[in-house]
Amino acid sequence: MRTQDVLIIGAGAAGSTAAFHLAKSGHSVTLLDKSHKKLIKPCGGGMSAAVQKLFPFDLQPIVEEVINQVNFSWCLEDEVCALLPGQAPFWIVKRERLDEFITTQAINQGAEFVNAFEVKSIKKIGSYWQLTSQSGEQLQSKVVIIANGSRSTFPSEFNLGPKTIHHASTISVRLEGRGNLQRGSSRFEFGLVQHGFAWAFPLTDGVNVGIGSFIGKRALNSVAVLDKLLPSLGFCPDEGERTEALLRVWNGHSKLNGEGILAVGDAASLCDPFLAEGLRPALLSGYEAARSIDNWLIGEARDLDSYSIAMRNNWGKSMAWGRRISQVFYRFPKVGYQLGIKRPTAPKRIAQILSGEMGYEDIASRVIKRLLFQGS
Repeated sequence: MRTQDVLIIGAGAAGSTAAFHLAKSGHSVTLLDKSHKKLIKPCGGGMSAAVQKLFPFDLQPIVEEVINQVNFSWCLEDEVCALLPGQAPFWIVKRERLDEFITTQAINQGAEFVNAFEVKSIKKIGSYWQLTSQSGEQLQSKVVIIANGSRSTFPSEFNLGPKTIHHASTISVRLEGRGNLQRGSSRFEFGLVQHGFAWAFPLTDGVNVGIGSFIGKRALNSVAVLDKLLPSLGFCPDEGERTEALLRVWNGHSKLNGEGILAVGDAASLCDPFLAEGLRPALLSGYEAARSIDNWLIGEARDLDSYSIAMRNNWGKSMAWGRRISQVFYRFPKVGYQLGIKRPTAPKRIAQILSGEMGYEDIASRVIKRLLFQGS
């Protein structure tokens, strides 16, 4: 049986990023995807332009829209407009185009891509990992990257990520046409969604609408929300292709690697627990995973612990504060809107967080104190 340096389960944003950097470093890499079809992937598609620094190639060809204005509302009223200063702090992409684009870059660097390979089991046999597909096909490698999303059972099987998984309940709607959403602007609606918010991000020829609830396990009352939200965006209440999903969000500092195995992206529960940003941590984790694996394979590191350390320092510390803000904000959402969104300094802070220039730890202590004081 042929032995690869790295097998990657999942050709999404995180997995394809890891594949690109590992292949570029000269390692033999196989990227596995369970689907043989191009599917619409439910994702808002918003990401910080700061992710460009993770790649030596230009991401602009797949950017659908550059956002320079964010509009907020409370129950479709009490609007606040935040202008995003700087050069392209926030991009909108179609998730399926992003994944395909980075996968193509990885293939161009020498990575092998195998679709219609759904992994049934992962076993350690001696010094190597053996992956078996649902059809019985087997592959072998020195390292395995788990990158198959929020529904993956493999992280818990190998004690990767948080022991208690916290989910956000989400529904995504892909709409044709722009409605009344202005070019270069996005929308965040608070008040209609219990313990969460709704968003609308523009595409070249459409709009991505999403709803997310971050506290508790109640089912989303998506029909009632969309009946009000979609007309406010210039669409009929029943328009769009809809997908419901549970999204793993960050839930405490956790080790993300074992001996020759690690988890990235949504499989590692890295999604922002306050604003549901998932693309930036997915791309960042793929990049950091590749760095750690490269050092290990060439003998410059004894283990893959540097990956977990890097993600804790570069993402987890901010998310710890983001989680605290989320728990308070969504329990007192109206107070949160008044004190967190409508404050005079809010537009600048929002721009800095969306662009990656600032983390939640930079604002958390003041925000939480204001919310607790006013909400009690």
